[in-house]
Amino acid sequence: MIFLVRRIAAVCVACAVFAACGAPNAPRGPEQRSARSSASASGEAALTPGSGGLMPVFKSARTQKKTIALTFDADMTADEGPRAADGERFDNPELIDALRELKVPATVFMTGRWADQYPEEARGIGQDPLFEVANHSYSHYSFTDGCYGLPVLPESRMRSDVERGFTAIRNAGVAHPMPYFRFPGGCYDNRALRALGPLGVTVVQWDVVSGDAFATDPDAVARQVLRGVRPGSVVVMHCTRSAAPVTEPAVRALVPELRRQGYRLVKVSELMGASGGGG
Repeated sequence: MIFLVRRIAAVCVACAVFAACGAPNAPRGPEQRSARSSASASGEAALTPGSGGLMPVFKSARTQKKTIALTFDADMTADEGPRAADGERFDNPELIDALRELKVPATVFMTGRWADQYPEEARGIGQDPLFEVANHSYSHYSFTDGCYGLPVLPESRMRSDVERGFTAIRNAGVAHPMPYFRFPGGCYDNRALRALGPLGVTVVQWDVVSGDAFATDPDAVARQVLRGVRPGSVVVMHCTRSAAPVTEPAVRALVPELRRQGYRLVKVSELMGASGGGG
């Protein structure tokens, strides 16, 4: 009975975690915006740093062109290894195959723990020019208090957790991860932005929640995205089979309709680089 109670509690926490990745009201502090984009040392589009050493934050592009970015969070929390060993799948190769079949450029925000668990898949995504890989932390722990039940990183470990994420992604065979970071659960504040400022990367959030976390109806997911998108939107979805089981059929329904409506799908780097800044 004790084991059952613990298992139920763990599942409840997991549900909250993945729901938070697409939550429209995820707790966060004031956003630090930049009025113009710049190039990183390796040539990728990035935003200029904010004042006071805060990381810049990009949510959507200021553009009239019908261009949007689909992004996918490859979530796995540091302590979920036993669940993976028991057969739970945190990857979604069918989704990646669908994106390739539909020729959809996409940005995958990968936790270092996910890259450790699925190095061949991480390498395949990272070596495919259709995709770009960015950092979603190593542990998928929260950078603020009160973030949907996630364990909280102390400020002293924030920078090292993100650096460890980049290291794990590179060790999996992704030679050039993008200089972008997405906060677990979408939760951040100025303290977190300041702690990570020296890394010189851009925070990428979103303005459209797909609602694919624990969804059961792919058409409902597609409809939610279609209702929310506008020129310059960043859409958050998930690349995690156990937590977002209908994302692949949702994408198959969504992409043709977006294109029928005149939208062009691009990676975050193109959206950011062409927008002249974030909003």
